[in-house]
Amino acid sequence: MIVDNLNKFENIHFIGIGGIGVSAIARLLLAEGKAVSGSDVADSKLIDELRRIGAKVRILNKQKIGDIPKNTDLIIYSTAIEVAAPKFFKAMKRLATPSISYAEALSLISADKFTIAISGTHGKTTTTGMVAKILMDADFDPTVIIGSILKEVNSNFVAGKSKYLVVEMDEYQRKFLTIFPKILIVNNIDEDHLDYFKNLADIQDAFTKFAARVPKDGVIITDFEHPNVVPVVRAARAIMIDYNSVPIDNLRLKFPGEHNRQNARAALAVAGALGINFQKAILSLNSFSGTWRRFEHKGKTQKGALVYDDYAHNPQKIQAALAGAREFFPKKRLIAVFQPHLYSRTRTLLKPLSNSFADADMVVLSPIFSAREAPDPKISSEILLKEILKNYKDKILRHIAKFEDITDFLNTEGGAGDVILTIGAGDIYKIAEDLVGEKNHDK
Repeated sequence: MIVDNLNKFENIHFIGIGGIGVSAIARLLLAEGKAVSGSDVADSKLIDELRRIGAKVRILNKQKIGDIPKNTDLIIYSTAIEVAAPKFFKAMKRLATPSISYAEALSLISADKFTIAISGTHGKTTTTGMVAKILMDADFDPTVIIGSILKEVNSNFVAGKSKYLVVEMDEYQRKFLTIFPKILIVNNIDEDHLDYFKNLADIQDAFTKFAARVPKDGVIITDFEHPNVVPVVRAARAIMIDYNSVPIDNLRLKFPGEHNRQNARAALAVAGALGINFQKAILSLNSFSGTWRRFEHKGKTQKGALVYDDYAHNPQKIQAALAGAREFFPKKRLIAVFQPHLYSRTRTLLKPLSNSFADADMVVLSPIFSAREAPDPKISSEILLKEILKNYKDKILRHIAKFEDITDFLNTEGGAGDVILTIGAGDIYKIAEDLVGEKNHDK
């Protein structure tokens, strides 16, 4: 059965409902009055909120066909299930009940919307939050789907009533090639997700195809000074805006870093394309509180060290996060606590990762967060540590295997003159929470 419209389905079951993107679509369909059920492997605050607003969610160690409710007339799934439970996935696809991926569902949602898509290998989430904040403050009443928690609404989803959809689009598995945006931000393009893409040229090919999906009367906003981006947008038919031309003299963001100022330029370019008053857009960004795990201030340790947390997990993001921290705290000792994300990413980006810690005074490494991957004996945090040591012989470097031992070390080592920044896309944020006395780790 071809699924071409979500409106005709009433009982929708989500597999991997706790994912940041999948849960947003579940919230959207709940807001439209649909009956929503779902499953995932672990509880989280996102799932708690889904239950609170009416979703029926089960936590399952192993997915079984029999766990799908009998009255389900559509299944929406996270593509992670293809790797995590391939036999279940094949059986699910053989069911009479139609099933579509998160990206396919998003395509149907965006089909009748004025879609503003934010893409790029880094900076997507913060830029999406900025665009959303500007549009909400300008009374555009947008629907928003973002890959984190937008602090202004304490959610990864905003149920708007207008035609506008602001959505963060991931390049992984070319998921963004399911939608046709009217406005597209391409923040940047660098090597990432090399467990899927062959190389930088393959990534650029995906972005070239995405840019080609913007109509002639649409707008592409990008960085004309980025050498990896220019070839991608050159052949696109849309109107082009170089966000480097956007003035930011009156911009006073609450968080540091040139990368965030560039994110703001892109968001302000969207405001200009939509006819929003420029000074009001600037004021909106000046009061923007940010998103979860993007240079997020967590608090202080008992000995007075400041604790921040950031989702950075590739070389450019790590460098930007540390440069921002150094800009904010030029005289403090900066302790970077990094959890490498994925064996494949650590192996393929070993050299650039090892060159990413110039602004840190001390680097503490935890073991690699495997996520969707099986362990790879050819790569480890210890190997990364040796590479970092080659580049930064003057820095204090540590590899500590257990989170509790990292926390103990930082509580002993860190003091009032220090800033501790936990970095990574896995569960390294738990250390930041432990350091400041937060014990609820179920984000």
